[in-house]
Amino acid sequence: MTTKTAMIAIAGRPNVGKSTLTNYLVGEKIAIVSNKPQTTRNRICGIVTREDTQFVFVDTPGFHKPRTKLGDYMVGVTKESISDVDLTILVVEPIASVGTQEEVLIEQLKSKNCPIVLAINKIDTVEKEGLLAVIDAYSKAAEFKAIIPISARTGDGVDALLNTCSAYAEEGPFLFPEDLTTDQPERQVMAEIIREKLLWNLDREIPHGTAVEITRFSERDNGIIDIDATIYCEKASHKGIIIGKGGEMLKKISATARQDCEKFMGTKVFLTTWVKVKENWRDSDFLVRNFGYRE
Repeated sequence: MTTKTAMIAIAGRPNVGKSTLTNYLVGEKIAIVSNKPQTTRNRICGIVTREDTQFVFVDTPGFHKPRTKLGDYMVGVTKESISDVDLTILVVEPIASVGTQEEVLIEQLKSKNCPIVLAINKIDTVEKEGLLAVIDAYSKAAEFKAIIPISARTGDGVDALLNTCSAYAEEGPFLFPEDLTTDQPERQVMAEIIREKLLWNLDREIPHGTAVEITRFSERDNGIIDIDATIYCEKASHKGIIIGKGGEMLKKISATARQDCEKFMGTKVFLTTWVKVKENWRDSDFLVRNFGYRE
């Protein structure tokens, strides 16, 4: 059998649904999602193998104006990710005007001569008639190879998007085993799942100032997995909020994270969490690298 592969970047500003789309394409959660911007920090590959074609979808951090060393890293990851792919899917919301962040991304993509497919996400939140104005606005901004309305949440239009991506696959061996869904190490996925629960349960700036380090990941003879995780935050006052009165918030975060860890691993997980303070770690090159955010 002759095989084909396609490297496809998924780009867009924060909170447009890039990770939700990646997870839907793959068929399981490999990228965390929340209703807060800048959820994704690293480049995450979602791998989809269908018959003779393997798609490697690169989920990138949302393109934004950085305010910290971590922000600089995230924008750098996005720029690097779109520089060497066969196709870029630009994900936007169904708004009938091209935003400043989208304009900047489009210009960067044009400069790299990268084919672009526009995915208008969240169509389940608007009337279909309103999509015509969105399509018209973006059609004037760039020559997209295709414009496809989708809902990453419900899956509406995603098959059409995948079929369009097929045209950009090139003949060659698969890059990953056929049964693999992500290039992320299991430890990294577990850390990201815990960070997702921090994003969902904590308010304002606190979850953005957190990092998670897996200090132990071991499997027993009976298949049970033991995970020790340290949650780092930037202020002592944040530590108290993360732990909560009587430890209730940390228990809630840990319990919901453990459930998702078990779904991903397919076995029982024992998760133990601690909280430590590392002041202003997001502005430290050393600590940003130490927590796994490396070029």
